[in-house]
Amino acid sequence: MVKTVVVVGASYAGLAVSHRLLKYTRQQSPDLRVVLVSKSSQFYWNIAAIRAVVPEAIRDDQLFHPIEPGFASYPSANFQFLVGTASSIDDSAKTASIQTSTGTQKISYDYLVLASGARAATSDIETPWKAVATGPDDKDNYSQTLAALHATQKRVAAAKHIVIAGAGPTGVETSAELRYAHKDKTVVLLTAGDTLLSGDSIGSTAEREITSLGVQIQRNARVTNTRSLANGKTEVVLESGETIETDLYLPTMGLAPNSEYLPAKSLNENKYVNVDENFQVQGLRDAWACGDIVSKPRAGFMLADKQAAGVAKNVELALQGKSQLAVKGFPFDVMIGAAGRDRGFVRAGWIGLPSILAWAAKSRTLGLDSAPKYVNGSQW
Repeated sequence: MVKTVVVVGASYAGLAVSHRLLKYTRQQSPDLRVVLVSKSSQFYWNIAAIRAVVPEAIRDDQLFHPIEPGFASYPSANFQFLVGTASSIDDSAKTASIQTSTGTQKISYDYLVLASGARAATSDIETPWKAVATGPDDKDNYSQTLAALHATQKRVAAAKHIVIAGAGPTGVETSAELRYAHKDKTVVLLTAGDTLLSGDSIGSTAEREITSLGVQIQRNARVTNTRSLANGKTEVVLESGETIETDLYLPTMGLAPNSEYLPAKSLNENKYVNVDENFQVQGLRDAWACGDIVSKPRAGFMLADKQAAGVAKNVELALQGKSQLAVKGFPFDVMIGAAGRDRGFVRAGWIGLPSILAWAAKSRTLGLDSAPKYVNGSQW
């Protein structure tokens, strides 16, 4: 008897779950059918967006990879790829409503995996840190994401003075990439507090790395507004009342979960999905969630992959009528950041590690060689 698993979202977590189910679980459940729903026809390796905003630093075909061909090795009876946007979940009927180019499709499922991720919180300014999120009538957001990336590259090329707001990993790494590539540009990083990386223990190391490249840090500089000026520049207004005039303003503050299609009972106060220790979704039957839509304990590439492995295993156990297992994270937290192509910052737990390890793990290639493997499943 056919059992259908609908996976909503085809970024890191969604691809990892789908391929694991099709490569391994299908061996024990040959009638398994996976329906993968994605807003985009292309997988975006946005880990490298921090460097991709530098003109000519990374080719488009290194960043974007067609998703559907990556599943060609599986029997067509076991897999369906659907470009569209989830608009609602009917828990009682166990159907997912998907807005596609031909209208709304209702997909029946036995099991549901939510991996629709998160988007940049600054929706008024299109930035390429995440795939561009558009309205429910969007047919394929690949073109919008590519356009946002190209527009940012052109603005970077023309700018002499750049302000980056937000001193989390994206802001810190982007500031380093811009100064590494363009010593002639002034790059100012605004942090709302006194420290970088929200006070993380590796923050002081990150600060040393990026200031050695010439990045200027402005502390206690929370942005409250921006205004486009007649001369083509942007005025950045700070909470203190201070204003900064810049050629290019790049916000990197925060994420917003792509969870609008889910019932309120399944979400926490910040609209992220509530899950238990097995990563089963609160208030939905036979449903799990992983990746940035959960952000437990935080958003992160390595965390998403670890969670995806646990969720795929629990779907397999459900298919076999067996008890669920707690999804385990890492025994200690790891943070790795790039500071240009040659250096970086890294810690394992509270212990800072040499920059060369960050270079080897991230800064050197930003993982671009792994992107095709995520799409075709050879990563797992």
